[in-house]
Amino acid sequence: MSDAYEREQQNNSRLSELSSKVSALRGVTVDIYDNARSQDVIDNSSELFSSMSTSIKGSAGRLGRMAQQGNKVAILKLAGILVVTVIVLYWVLGWLFGRGKVAP
Repeated sequence: MSDAYEREQQNNSRLSELSSKVSALRGVTVDIYDNARSQDVIDNSSELFSSMSTSIKGSAGRLGRMAQQGNKVAILKLAGILVVTVIVLYWVLGWLFGRGKVAP
């Protein structure tokens, strides 16, 4: 009878060891999945910024060519875009770095 009881205890002990190993493996699997998903998000963001950069370069090139041809409207558009860009950058950077705070 004690022999059967010992085997039952060994089986229970090994079963709990196996359960902890399976739980650890499940945790690693979930971590790998989460990492793969975050890599996919990073890749998609990189592609988005790359295409946006290409689009901006193309637009700037077209505006530059129009300005070189002496088109007055194109020169005014280019100047307006530059002024608005500088104002927006000044506002955003001021907001980010706290320059836009009003003193009490």
